[in-house]
Amino acid sequence: QRAQGAGVAVAEAASTLKIWAVVGALLAALLVGPLGVATMHRVLMRLRRITGAMTRLAADDLHVPVPSQTDLDEVGEMARAVAVFKTNAIQLREQDVELRELNSRIDIALNNMTHGLCMFDENGRLIVCNKSYQEMYGLTPELTEPGTPRSAMHAHRAAVGTLPRDQGAETARNSVRVLENGRVISVSRRPMPGGGWVAVHEDITTRHEAEAEIAHLARHDVLTSLPNRFSFREQLVGVMSSGVGCALHCLDLDNFKDVNDTLGHPVGDQLLKQVGARLLASTRAGDHVARLGGDEFAVIQRNVVDAAECGTLASRLIDALSAPYEIDGRQIVIGASIGLAMSPDDGDDPDHLFKKADLALYAAKQRGRGDFCRYQSAMGDEFQNRVSLERDLREAIGSGEFEVHYQPILSLSTKQVTSFEALVRWRSPSRGLVSPADFIPLAEQTGLIEELGEWVLRRAVEDAVLWPASISLAVNLSAEQLRGTRMITVTADALARSGLPARRLELEITETALLDDEHHAREVLGCLRNMGVRISLDDFGTGYSSLSYLRSFPFDKIKIDQSFVRDILVRPDCRAIIRAITSLADTLGLNTTAEGIETAEQLEAVTAVGCREGQGYLFAKPMPIAEVMNYLAREPVRTAA
Repeated sequence: QRAQGAGVAVAEAASTLKIWAVVGALLAALLVGPLGVATMHRVLMRLRRITGAMTRLAADDLHVPVPSQTDLDEVGEMARAVAVFKTNAIQLREQDVELRELNSRIDIALNNMTHGLCMFDENGRLIVCNKSYQEMYGLTPELTEPGTPRSAMHAHRAAVGTLPRDQGAETARNSVRVLENGRVISVSRRPMPGGGWVAVHEDITTRHEAEAEIAHLARHDVLTSLPNRFSFREQLVGVMSSGVGCALHCLDLDNFKDVNDTLGHPVGDQLLKQVGARLLASTRAGDHVARLGGDEFAVIQRNVVDAAECGTLASRLIDALSAPYEIDGRQIVIGASIGLAMSPDDGDDPDHLFKKADLALYAAKQRGRGDFCRYQSAMGDEFQNRVSLERDLREAIGSGEFEVHYQPILSLSTKQVTSFEALVRWRSPSRGLVSPADFIPLAEQTGLIEELGEWVLRRAVEDAVLWPASISLAVNLSAEQLRGTRMITVTADALARSGLPARRLELEITETALLDDEHHAREVLGCLRNMGVRISLDDFGTGYSSLSYLRSFPFDKIKIDQSFVRDILVRPDCRAIIRAITSLADTLGLNTTAEGIETAEQLEAVTAVGCREGQGYLFAKPMPIAEVMNYLAREPVRTAA
């Protein structure tokens, strides 16, 4: 605007000079004669050049030179004045260009902001807003023109659903507004001097959702979306503090580890999701279900009046979780064990109630799984005894408190010793001689059986290498030792260190050890047998798939379970079963050993039905290594008498 005003002034000045030039020429002709005319002509020529320059300046030609700036007369003064006009015009032009560039940059910056910006005057009319603000609230271009009333913008926002659900937040200095369309906007509003305000609007919907998701994950299980242990404890605290009776059900899935080991963790994850869904479907509104971790779940049963209600729900949960699952075309069957504790009967502290429900769960598992058990005060003592036994067991492995005893196995036809079975014994300084029935199951549950089993194998092969070459060594393997491939390496190393020939080592496994992962167990046993080690199937006849195992695995011997031998004299079916087993073994080329022979009559009976070997107290009890050599030297041939 200033440049345009200067141009108009220059044009008016040029027109004035032209008029005065004409007037001057007429006066010169009238007053001074020819000489004056010539002088005046030169002056007028200079004025015309200056006038021409001023005319071009008026036409925005800022590159035109201004003549006569060095003249010392009045014309020169005029020329220098025109030059000043030119300089000012150039400066105004440059300032105008800079201002336009600045405005362009500001416009680019405003309309490329991720935040919305708006400015209103004291009358609630729009001064300016950027593109993000327009898009954030769904405004039309017409509604973003300066001077638009805020009321008109609000009417449009109401129509498109971009007004805040809480209208009271509109005038707050800092606020987070949830719009009717679900978007979440953070607004920072500041007043301007003289009235009006400026506000910055940020769409924080994604961040808000991410924070909500993080908060959810902190309190819920990722896999099942059930509350986690932390959240569940808060729920339990709330229920118990409300004063209503409640019951805490702690659940543990039976045989879930087998699913993971045999079918893989993805299938196991799908199974856990279905378990969570079944628990929700089997509980009432107001009850709480959570996944505590792994295959552990828990349920808070509200408004419980008596123990019968707890038992009803526990039975329903077990039935629901025990029904077959369909996953990836496979039918999977598992079960569940439940421990119960009631509040306030069993305690009014959440942590104590959890502990008591866990004790009840342990008792339910000890009873055979697939059952529920309510907390009893005696369970605390049993648990403490178990903890103490486990602690002593761990220390015993490292302190050399275990011994290997050996029980002979005899040929029933020659009465000669064919092998010794290695049996571990724990001689505790504080407990005395601990029964294997007490510590072997605990070692299996705690994972200590693998370390203990390896020690027994290494100790036994070192002892057996001193025996006559005709006598073999039998060592039991647990299911844990068959899970990986370490048993192959351990066996090879033990044989190499001791010098015992592989053909003199016999490894005994039970059918339950094969149930965990039949394919993997077959591979491990195949590798061991290829080394020359012999394989025996122990406790034969007590499982449900023994015949299929005889077909699938490379066994050399069948050991008939002592339960059949014990009743062979009083139950004809036991005699018939043993006869059938020995006949089958003969057909398959397998040796047979009858376990648990305690009387001469039992020995005569098992011999009559075809058993080739026998083992039991009739021949000898398990003995330490020091007695083995004396036993062999004293009685190289054992008789029934």
